[in-house]
Amino acid sequence: MATADGTWRYRDRFGDSFGRTYFRRFGPGVVSSLGVGTYLGAPTAAVDDAYREVLTTALDAGVNLIDTAVNYRAGRSERVVGDALEASDTPREAVVVATKGGFVPFDGERPDDPAGYVRERFLDTGLLAGEDLARGSHAIAPDFLDAMLDRSLDRLDLDTVDCYYVHNPETQLAVRDRAAVYDRLEAAFELLERRRAAGDLGRYGVATWDALRVPRDHDAHLDLGEIRARAERAADTVGVDDHGFAAVQLPFNVRMADAFTVRSHTHGDERVSALEFAHREGLSVFTSASVGQGELADEEAIPPAVAAELEGDTPVQRAINFARSAPAVTAALVGVHDVAHLRENVAAGTFDPMGASQFDDVFE
Repeated sequence: MATADGTWRYRDRFGDSFGRTYFRRFGPGVVSSLGVGTYLGAPTAAVDDAYREVLTTALDAGVNLIDTAVNYRAGRSERVVGDALEASDTPREAVVVATKGGFVPFDGERPDDPAGYVRERFLDTGLLAGEDLARGSHAIAPDFLDAMLDRSLDRLDLDTVDCYYVHNPETQLAVRDRAAVYDRLEAAFELLERRRAAGDLGRYGVATWDALRVPRDHDAHLDLGEIRARAERAADTVGVDDHGFAAVQLPFNVRMADAFTVRSHTHGDERVSALEFAHREGLSVFTSASVGQGELADEEAIPPAVAAELEGDTPVQRAINFARSAPAVTAALVGVHDVAHLRENVAAGTFDPMGASQFDDVFE
């Protein structure tokens, strides 16, 4: 598990190599404000090898945040993360590892009959009930998440993950109403509080695509105020003093800035954006799609007036620094399995992010 001593030692190893606030507080210690994502790529041995090289290089270059999920690349991404942690000279206690559960995972390759696979491996075995499934591939039932956390720990070859996300809970809105989804989230959080008390995870949160950035009247909307309240209730039920709900993951970049601009979350008597809610409540935000899955690598992708405010030698670096500049953002996640691209991304951290007032000004 990442520790205060381990992560601060890691930060000290790089001295003044990076710009202002490159390392930021998370949990008991600090984490790089750039993380490596492992979603992209086919479930093949060649991509496995590429990820191993990227991840071990990243750990030696100043990136101590790795993001994955039980379903990424048919389960191969978690195994590769475990391989990289084992091969690296960077100690485990210096690295923040986050994973997710929610989507039904395959095992090494995509089956010819995905529906049949889900039926045989999950429904017929009793691991899932048919009513748990949304869109044939998603569930957040406590027993299912319990088993998926065990599977993740096994694939990662770790005793503890530092952050565990309930993955895209808004998917459940396809088959049940919003109140029922909140109830299911609360039950999931109770399970995660118990696993946290057992030492299997450090903190937890929700990783979303639509839920936290869309307007309140959108079919996929979930309210952060209600989600946090359900975490508090879950902690009370389990009998722990402080809940472990500490992080949200959501898409955010210069073209997808809804998490900053759309005021769709309840905070007291106010409606605030997801980033404002997180800022006020001390939640860490980890941004996905930080470079638009490569779309922001184009020289013309960032509006010139915004680009002029951003430091960086390349469009990708400026896109990363836009995400790193937003309020409450702890780290920008970028999926990469090419070492040259990784080095370009890491170099973004040698530049300072925008200050708060400067960031606000680009939206004027």
